[in-house]
Amino acid sequence: MWYIGQSTIVGMHEASSEPILDPDLPIVDPHHHLWDRSAEALTKLPASEHGFVDILRQVPRYLLDELLGDLRSGHNVVGTVFVECGAMYRTSGPAAFRCVGETEFVGGVAAMTASGIYGAVRACAGIVGHVDLRLGAVVEDVLRSHIAAGHGRFRGIRQSGAFDEDPDVLGPLHGRVPSGLYREPIFRDGFALLEKLGLSFDAWMLEPQLADLIDLAQAFPGTTIVLDHVGTPLGIGRYAGKREERFGIWRDNMRSLAKSPNVNVKLGGLPMPFAGWRKRMDEPAESSETLAAQWRPYIETCIEAFGPKRCMFESNFPVDKFGASYPALWNAFKRISAGASPEEKAELFRGTATRVYRLSLV
Repeated sequence: MWYIGQSTIVGMHEASSEPILDPDLPIVDPHHHLWDRSAEALTKLPASEHGFVDILRQVPRYLLDELLGDLRSGHNVVGTVFVECGAMYRTSGPAAFRCVGETEFVGGVAAMTASGIYGAVRACAGIVGHVDLRLGAVVEDVLRSHIAAGHGRFRGIRQSGAFDEDPDVLGPLHGRVPSGLYREPIFRDGFALLEKLGLSFDAWMLEPQLADLIDLAQAFPGTTIVLDHVGTPLGIGRYAGKREERFGIWRDNMRSLAKSPNVNVKLGGLPMPFAGWRKRMDEPAESSETLAAQWRPYIETCIEAFGPKRCMFESNFPVDKFGASYPALWNAFKRISAGASPEEKAELFRGTATRVYRLSLV
């Protein structure tokens, strides 16, 4: 069994509300976003009490300055991977190619930090963009455009499959994709191109949908797949009060998924509204001790099933700002992994992400 122990506080950063644990441990943050939501876009948000609306309203801007503020908040983050969020799409040209604007934008941010004037961190050293794999023959051309726009940093795509019949589960994200997207033949036709082009696939879906990813991974054993956010356990909407009841279902599906060696898992996303630990962003923030206690069963289960070499801690910022500060989030991960060997920690915090996304951090 993967052993969990206790940690020792060894440092403090003035921007953090709590001491920084193991501040010298090198970290690659393999999942964050960048965006700038206009005032006009915010006015179009639906009236909702869903926590995801809080995120969009209270964090309308998260660009390089905001990212660097978090990366410099005490932990030793040496590199990052950007994951698509619909930012900076082109406003002209063929509709299928407008998503390439996001890669162009992020490539510029990556070039800025690669210059060294912001310090040693290499932000956006890997880029995960978006393509609708259902578009047919044009998909390969869009993927190749992303690769060209990434100037050596483009690593794969993410196409969300998150769906639930209850609109209260996903809130403002409800209805964006159909049920069973990852099983659709037209989706899989596009998915088949990823292996051909040497690209990975990030999957975001909800816990009740994990069987779809198990089937997809078995059908495409040569494609590297990364499951985001430990499969997104649910505790809101029709799942309110059922998170612990459904833990065994989630655990069994994760163990089944781990049997496919092409699948890796990101350990994070648990501060989001979907698990139901926090209802609104204006509630008092939890300490890293409390966060570690909440997340430990999910993270331990993943590491036991997949092993440290197929697991990577992630921040999912600024989305996970809903339930954790950047310093507290990484402190919580360090508390959970305190009993791991130095080699296991190196994989969880840096090695797996560097290997899966083929990062160059020099």
